Amino acid sequence: MTVTSARLDPSAPEAAIAAMASAVSNWGRWGQDDAVGTLNLVDEAARLRAASLVHTGRSISLSLPFDMNGPQRGWRRRTNPVHTMLDTGTDAERGSQGFPHGIGGADDVIAMPLQCSTQWDGLGHIFDHGVAWNGRRAGDVVTSDGDLVTGIEHAASLVAGRAVLLDLGRHLNPAAGELDDGYAITVDDLDSCIDAQGETSAVGAGDIVLVRTGQLARAKREGWGEYAGGPAPGMSFTTAPWLREHDIAAIATDTWGFEVRPNEFHDAFQPLHQVVIPHMGLTIGEMWDLDALAEACAAEARYEFLLTAAPLRITGAVGSPVNPIALL
Repeated sequence: MTVTSARLDPSAPEAAIAAMASAVSNWGRWGQDDAVGTLNLVDEAARLRAASLVHTGRSISLSLPFDMNGPQRGWRRRTNPVHTMLDTGTDAERGSQGFPHGIGGADDVIAMPLQCSTQWDGLGHIFDHGVAWNGRRAGDVVTSDGDLVTGIEHAASLVAGRAVLLDLGRHLNPAAGELDDGYAITVDDLDSCIDAQGETSAVGAGDIVLVRTGQLARAKREGWGEYAGGPAPGMSFTTAPWLREHDIAAIATDTWGFEVRPNEFHDAFQPLHQVVIPHMGLTIGEMWDLDALAEACAAEARYEFLLTAAPLRITGAVGSPVNPIALL
């Protein structure tokens, strides 16, 4: 597949989405029963190569805190995590827990939408005209019992491999290190960032691509505001062929929605999601904290590393919280 610099007509989303979906489709590539899409590209050989990238042993978490101070503001009934203690030290001091010989303990519970903070979008998360990944009927895939076909549990052991950080914030705006809300990252931007960062930024088959825009750094400094659901820098719709051509396994960004917001079409909502999840089979990560990693990569002039980012093995879920770990 050859990447073309397609001109985008903002007034014609339906035609553009249909054409792009056809151009980048992976339907049937891994068989009719496939449940994990592009994560098939992270094989054992790829993991062995990724393990060789660990030079210093430094470990960096790419997760936001999961607490009530998170980014959510109620859109689509998404709330921040609610953490409640079931047993406490006070209960232990009072001897009210009913355990023998003076032993006491603490226990807790958390309630939260699975996509309220650092997370993966599963393949059952987005449909196109009622069609899910690999050409299945959406209603046959996700029911009130959950995702019966492509549940996030199928990816539980797969997301460990070579990752590449593309620090578009620093590359395109060196002074601030942050892209403006509404900035659409293009193919030329991606390629020029790779060229500027050097050979360790080369993106190939089976890689996990992390795109730092700097929006999260701004939100941490100025407050959440409309971070969750509002305007944001992000991937242009026109980057879909680039993602397919490079055969990446997954992609994650430091923004709420992965793609640029407002979206590039009139009266459209997340058209890039509509293409790459149900048609390409691409797993997408959102709200990843890439700031500390960016500092480390810049200091070492090295932008490739081993990444482990397993979703929770929640049967039938269409997304999952995650604590990604970059090992340098």
